[in-house]
Amino acid sequence: MRKNNLLSPGNLLDKNGNLTECGYSTSLVKNFNRENLKTSKLKLKQWDYYYLGDENFGVAVTIDDNGYMGLTSVSLLDFKNKIIYEASKMFAFPLGKVNMPVTSETGDVSYKQKGFDFNFYNNNGSRHLVCKVDNLKGKEFSLDVHLEKTTPHSMVIVTPFLKRRHFYYNQKINNLKVSGHFCFGDLKYDFNQTAYGVLDWGRGVWTYSNTWYWSSLNGFENGHHIGFNLGYGFGDTSNASENIVFYDQEVCKFGDIVFDIPKENNKLNFIKPWKIYDDEGLINLNFYPIIDRHAKINALILGQDSHQVFGYFNGEIKTKDKIIKINHLLGFAEKVKNRW
Repeated sequence: MRKNNLLSPGNLLDKNGNLTECGYSTSLVKNFNRENLKTSKLKLKQWDYYYLGDENFGVAVTIDDNGYMGLTSVSLLDFKNKIIYEASKMFAFPLGKVNMPVTSETGDVSYKQKGFDFNFYNNNGSRHLVCKVDNLKGKEFSLDVHLEKTTPHSMVIVTPFLKRRHFYYNQKINNLKVSGHFCFGDLKYDFNQTAYGVLDWGRGVWTYSNTWYWSSLNGFENGHHIGFNLGYGFGDTSNASENIVFYDQEVCKFGDIVFDIPKENNKLNFIKPWKIYDDEGLINLNFYPIIDRHAKINALILGQDSHQVFGYFNGEIKTKDKIIKINHLLGFAEKVKNRW
């Protein structure tokens, strides 16, 4: 079933700290009026997460200010050799001191701590990521890339939770064209013409325990930019789903989605082929994993079990006037359980 409650411009929160409206949009029409928050600063979660890459390498970088816990992290994925290099550093009680912007459209995000120097610069939507990590598996790592929009549209969703004053305001900017390079020890790698990226921009007050599914694809095939954002799993999504497909300058909205992850001995097997489809028979995708970025944390009240799986998509997506064919395009799909 299609879920198409379109957001109208205005403030995100009313004077009591509750959402003024729930739904989706293709731009950031709601003002994140942080001054109307009525919950503890410990509960506000804010992050800017970027993934970018081509068929050889992928890089994920993030800056988080999650109230009681902050994080900077980098992941370097070598797809040909199926190797993941990761480094991260947590810091206690940032309580908003990272100064995450209230919009993705303007404002820089920077954070520096011992061994980590992360800078996400934003010049009216033209993004420049400059990051340095002193020790990534024994080697120095640096990233210097520019990201440019290929479409004015994005996925924006306001999701409520059943608990008052709890919400998630999220934007995914797909099909960001990448230029630049990274250095890893003696290796300097210039991203090629197939390199694209995505920004996951999130602000919200979450409930304690959640599970979500998310998939993202960004690429260029047969003369067309093709990307999608597919996901579900937390909050009340009765007003809108986050399932959107981008085709050049077009936006195609869809309803509920299913990630069919194979099981083996009653356990999910994340490296076997998945199926991803919607409830109307319009999206039919096969996902062939090549590498699983798995993290498991169990630290008192904090916990995470995440599988971010990278691989190739094949299949088709039916819109009102066309069938979009996807043939061996690299993307990712994930399942994440969080206690936070």
